[in-house]
Amino acid sequence: MSQYPHLLAPLDLGFTTLKNRVLMGSMHTGLEETGDWNRVAEFYATRARGGVALMVTGGMAPNPEGGVFPGAAGLYTDQDIANHRIVTTRVHDAGGKIAMQILHAGRYAYGPKCVAPSAIKSPISPFAPQELDEDGIEKQISDIVTAATRARAAGYDGVELMGSEGYFINQFLVTHTNKRTDRWGGSYENRMRLPVEIMRRLRAAVGPDFIVIYRLSMIDLIPNGSTWQEVVQLARAMQDAGASIINTGIGWHEARIPTIATSVPRRAFAWVTRKLMGEVSIPIITSNRINTPDVAEQVLAEGCADMVSMARPFLADPDFVAKAMAGKAAEIAPCIACNQACLDHTFSGKLSSCLVNPRACHETELTVTPAASPKTIAVVGAGPAGLAAALTAAERGHHVTLFDKADRIGGQLNLAKQVPGKEEFWGLVDYYDTMVARAGITLKLGHTATPDDLDSFDEIIIATGVLPRDPAIPGQDAPHVLSYIEVLRGDAKIGEKVAIIGAGGIGFDVADYLVTGKSPTEHLPDWLVEWGVGDPAEVRGGLRPEGPQPDAAARQVTLLQRKAEKLGKRLGKTTGWIHRAGLQMKNVQMIGGVNYDRIDADGLHISQGADHSDPKLIAADTIVLCAGQLPERSLADQLIMAGRQVHVIGGADVAAELDAKRAIDQGTRLAAML
Repeated sequence: MSQYPHLLAPLDLGFTTLKNRVLMGSMHTGLEETGDWNRVAEFYATRARGGVALMVTGGMAPNPEGGVFPGAAGLYTDQDIANHRIVTTRVHDAGGKIAMQILHAGRYAYGPKCVAPSAIKSPISPFAPQELDEDGIEKQISDIVTAATRARAAGYDGVELMGSEGYFINQFLVTHTNKRTDRWGGSYENRMRLPVEIMRRLRAAVGPDFIVIYRLSMIDLIPNGSTWQEVVQLARAMQDAGASIINTGIGWHEARIPTIATSVPRRAFAWVTRKLMGEVSIPIITSNRINTPDVAEQVLAEGCADMVSMARPFLADPDFVAKAMAGKAAEIAPCIACNQACLDHTFSGKLSSCLVNPRACHETELTVTPAASPKTIAVVGAGPAGLAAALTAAERGHHVTLFDKADRIGGQLNLAKQVPGKEEFWGLVDYYDTMVARAGITLKLGHTATPDDLDSFDEIIIATGVLPRDPAIPGQDAPHVLSYIEVLRGDAKIGEKVAIIGAGGIGFDVADYLVTGKSPTEHLPDWLVEWGVGDPAEVRGGLRPEGPQPDAAARQVTLLQRKAEKLGKRLGKTTGWIHRAGLQMKNVQMIGGVNYDRIDADGLHISQGADHSDPKLIAADTIVLCAGQLPERSLADQLIMAGRQVHVIGGADVAAELDAKRAIDQGTRLAAML
């Protein structure tokens, strides 16, 4: 019997059957915009070969004004249909099914020609939308239906109509964005007229034997969002109008509550989807922060949904389903929900990928093939860069020995996993443990490699990481001054008043560690209270009227930086606001543009500007140094001086914060070429 009987059970839709209960949710990767349709096809076909039952493309615009940005991909011409047919044919040849998401961005469209139910500018876009008149609304409906017929012509098995996350259709549904007084506004019956009309006409146009998914916003997490009664009413209307499946959408993009970041508990919103079970007879999909087959199986076994949507886990590992079927769940590369290479890239106009799997979206150019002549390869340093290099080299057939002076692999990942809200890093380190053992890599832990140790190897890769930067502050040698390493290892006693020197990613992580008692990421009820999330059956839009109610801070913390800019400005594009908001809720004081004049028994003395004006004392009984890093190149430099050729990667090459994304990518690419 399968370990995952619910997850791997087929789902009969009447006219077609899905081979399991796994949907690869929609992700805008930027691949379609490259114009390289072989590359697009290989991305999806790789996931089809990995066993996913049905996948949904990134959002395709039904018309130029509906694109998420000028030039966004869509199906406008016969050539577009031919291009998309390359994708669908490749997916079908790989044994998969694929649906195209139709996404009209409405006021979220990042361009001056955006349109919406009312002329209300989004807080996440500089462009005010044009309010549609009756003819304009008819054009949008017609264009969306036409996009669906083109999708069928291109060979897609279905479409997903994007009705959530605050996009165009969602904007019609709530009074937050729909101030109309005609037949498209006012009462809920009028506000839901648009999605009902689209679904009715779309189903008539594509026929009965075509999958039509409606992505329904089940909890808006914005003021004046939908009530639960309205959610149920719309779900029933979508079923009656012809939807095959209802998928779950959680929160608007402008909502000030995190919904998919790593600090969000696993399956944090499955309870919302469960409320809809039994209200309609068509299958319901749940989504958000489901990233292991065990979690997915539990969600289905508990009756929270008929199917699960996982998006980013298929960036991390395209063989997710196949490995689950084979009883090899421990070998699934885990999505840690970091956003660093996926959403951060998307919202920066870059091609998406994955921190733990840099081959994602690069399947045709970052290939890992058997080595023509296997070599002996030494990798020194078992952090992210070294692990990526060692595993990729071993996959190619090289004989790899991995050295590290610590008694365990993981490097500074072992510090990251101690931070509240970053518990997913435990699973990442466990995955590396599993894969190193499986690859047959020779491990030499607790061993500081010397040049003599490396004499016999054909290739030497140095991934020795970073050293903390010395901020050279008078008094920093005092016993109450600690490094971030000492703090996160739990090696030192921490006082009640703490000053943190340095407000990069590590400074924010240390602040989180110091102010948080029990991590709410590990306890969903606490997390919901902390962020002010309520039952949409009790509070409109799922927002508690009292707002966020975090636990009291465990300590009084002041976070400081030399740069005269907003603290956290350089954090992740889609997650930085979460870190800032979390610390603000814990009353962490943030001060920028300071000089660190000296440290004494009273605390940290600071001032402003070149003239050291406005001197102040930050009273603290513990001071933590998070003032940046320098490459640890001592071994590399010794080898180079001795005339040896070495490859230097990761933090030993460039000490930019603790950039695991760059380190893993660099290690993978190097080993793919050796």
